Amino acid sequence: MIRLLFLIPVVLCLLWMIYLTANGHRVRDGKQGFIYILVVSAVIAAFYTLMWWIT
Repeated sequence: MIRLLFLIPVVLCLLWMIYLTANGHRVRDGKQGFIYILVVSAVIAAFYTLMWWIT
């Protein structure tokens, strides 16, 4: 399960890119969304790392 955590930001960024292009926006216009995705994914990864380290 831990080895697949890198897929979370990849899949979310891919979905965000599909959403942007489907609604006629440029990928550059969705830059803030990519930043949010990466930050949330980093928080999730940090949480799982902390839980793995504690146990």
